[in-house]
Parts: sequence; C-alpha cells; structure tokens
Amino acid sequence: MIAAMSAASRSKAARAKPPAAPGLHQQLPELREGQSVALLQELHILTREGKLNQDTRRKLKQVYHLVQFIEPLLDEVMREQGEVTLADHGAGKSYLGFILYDLVLKPRGAGRVIGVEARSELVEKSHALAQRLGFERMRFLAATVQQAMDDAALPERIDVVTALHACDTATDDAIDFGLARQARHMVLVPCCQAEAAGVMRQHKALSLKRTPLAELWRHPLHTREFGSQITNVLRCLRLQAHGYDVTVTELVGWEHSMKNELILARRMVDDRPGQRENARQRLLQVLDAFGLQDLQHRFAV
Repeated sequence: MIAAMSAASRSKAARAKPPAAPGLHQQLPELREGQSVALLQELHILTREGKLNQDTRRKLKQVYHLVQFIEPLLDEVMREQGEVTLADHGAGKSYLGFILYDLVLKPRGAGRVIGVEARSELVEKSHALAQRLGFERMRFLAATVQQAMDDAALPERIDVVTALHACDTATDDAIDFGLARQARHMVLVPCCQAEAAGVMRQHKALSLKRTPLAELWRHPLHTREFGSQITNVLRCLRLQAHGYDVTVTELVGWEHSMKNELILARRMVDDRPGQRENARQRLLQVLDAFGLQDLQHRFAV
C-alpha cells in the first residue's frame, strides 16, 4: 500500500505544472502604470517574450528616476501656458524622450519632444519608431548641438532642455543651447569631462610651484577626477551667473552608474540681490585659482 501511495505521489508530481515565470511587474517593481510594453520592446529594454536583463534594468531605472525630476517641470510649464516643448540633446536612441512622451505628454494630450542627435542613423530609427507608435508630437533632428543652435525649424523658445550623459563638452553645448533658447529648466547629467583635466595636466608643474592646492591634482587619477568635479562646479557658476537657480544631486545609486551627478537649473524671473554678478566673479576667481584661464571661452558669461 505504501508503495502504491508513493507511486501515486510521483505520478501527481509529474503532472504538476512548472512554476509560472515571474511577471513584468515582479521583474521590475518600479514599472510605471500605463507604461507601453510595446515601447519597451521596441527600445530593446524588454525582449519579445517580455523578459528583462540586468543591464537594461539598470538603464530603465536611471531613466525612470530622471522622469521623476522632469515630470513636475513639464507640468509646471503646461499649467502656466498650456503647452511645453522639451529638447533632448545627445538623444542617442531617445530612451528618455520616448518614455517621457509615453508616460507624461501622451496622457495629457499636449507637449512636444525634440530629440537632437548627431548620428543620422539613430535619428532615422527614432523617427520610424515614433511613427509606428503614433507618437505624433515627437520629432528628431540629425544635428550637433551647435548646428541646432542655428536651425530655423526649431522654436525660438524651448521650455526644458535635457542632456543625459552628454560626453565631455557636449554638456556645455547643451547649456549654450538652453541659454540661447531661454530655457525655463535645464536637466543635465554630465559625462566624461576631460577638457579641464587636460588643461590642468598641461600646467601642472607651474601650478605645483604656485599653490599648494595643486596637490589636489598632482597624481593622474586625481587630475582626472578633480578635473571632472571642477568642470561641473564651473557649469553651476555659469548657470547662476545667467540667472538660474541650481541644484546638484545624485541621479541614482552609485551601484547603477558612476556617471551620477544631476544638475537641475531653473531660470529665475528676478535677479536675487547681486546673485548673477557674484556668480560671475566667483567663476573667474575659480578659473584663476586653479590655473584654468584657458577655459574662459568655455565658461564665458
């Protein structure tokens, strides 16, 4: 009898269904309500089977976190003027632009996204994807930021400018664009800042004789890291000198990305007592203190 029961148990176990594969919300608890699964598949964040790998999960978490910062800015502008235009520089495959449109602008029935990307093949793919998905208020421009500055087809005023991981001086180009188009908000995640480190390296011997502060970048690793840090400090001062209120914070946890500094700039209507001039003077003083006078053209106010 025991043998019969054992055989029956084995037969029952054999007929038992395998455990169900984890659903998308189990794989990614952060998934936003209303997010288009078709879009995530088109962007290759999800496989056709609806699965998510670790690399794309990290990327999506970064974009989602950035959306949390940008969504209130878009809503603020739309409340005031009923419309909003966002330009995303160095857009790449336009992950950020597509997800912002899908989650924020499409449900509201208003707002435009313009993706600016120098690689024409990526622009063509983004344009085709927007058409397939019916994202009619998205457009894409195959141009560098400098070329976009003079593009007559772009609106004279852009409300929000974003630059996610725009390498080296591309972040400065995005700031130039935002200033020229009187952007209300700029959202910047700088990447791979090398220009300041190159200048510091070039003048290192003179700096070491001139000031003990040069010990901060005596060693090559410190030159690279400190050069990156001082570049972002100068960017913040430049924005303040142009009348922006600036906040600097982390984008996501360091376990997800080392390129993690998020600069949020909001254009102020009125100049706080002497803020612009104070920031301009500070910027010049920092350039002088760290032997970076060669970069005055980059951070000109």
